[in-house]
Amino acid sequence: MRLTGKVALITGGASGIGLATVEKFISEGAKVAVADINADRAQEVVDGLEPGTAVAVGVDVSVYAEVEAAVQTAVDAFGKLDVIFNNAGIAGGKPLLEHDPEVDYAPMIRVDQDGVYYGILAAGRQFRKQGTPGVIISTSSIYGEQAAELSFTYSAAKAAVISFTRSAAYELAQYGIRAVAITPGRVGTAIINQFSDELKATFASEQLRNKMTQPHEIADVVAFLASDEANVINGTVVHVDDGYSVFKQRLDLPVF
Repeated sequence: MRLTGKVALITGGASGIGLATVEKFISEGAKVAVADINADRAQEVVDGLEPGTAVAVGVDVSVYAEVEAAVQTAVDAFGKLDVIFNNAGIAGGKPLLEHDPEVDYAPMIRVDQDGVYYGILAAGRQFRKQGTPGVIISTSSIYGEQAAELSFTYSAAKAAVISFTRSAAYELAQYGIRAVAITPGRVGTAIINQFSDELKATFASEQLRNKMTQPHEIADVVAFLASDEANVINGTVVHVDDGYSVFKQRLDLPVF
């Protein structure tokens, strides 16, 4: 098992990609702190896992003190920290000129951008304190590299995650710390599954397999990136988008 002996903190760990990653990490031998703004749901997740493999912690990632406390919870429970997966995030949007900055800008920046910064900072300080290598994996998005509908703020926050990752890899390499960002495409989480079948079919058509990516498929990649097998992957963006970023749309070609 590639993660045997490792301790990970996973934010947004009670649902979607985060939950799938919790399950994958434990199956690979890791101990996990399941961090989520819904502390009760995080505890439910832990209660359903093998005893002694996980601990629940409530955290609002937009508050640095709470992220620090989540890191400390992992250390108190399992003696150290080896990996943080900065995955918690929110989505949504509206046309730019209809924005209320206090509703449509500030909250998403606090969670999707500041929350990742806080995770990088808190985990990086813990790794340095321990004097051990560490891995920082952060969830960006395909929207972090391109413009898209109703995504002015979301795209900005996810682009910041990519920049944070590059800078963190550069600054923290001296401590043996790696930093990597992932850019999911259309993933079948609750955020997307709430939409109509027609819209979900459109989303699926934007990917090369013509279907939605499943959370466990993202978790498989994150587990690899957290492992020692990925030691040469550092400061980069790993596209987990099933080809979303390589083409615009499928066309019905004319007969030549």
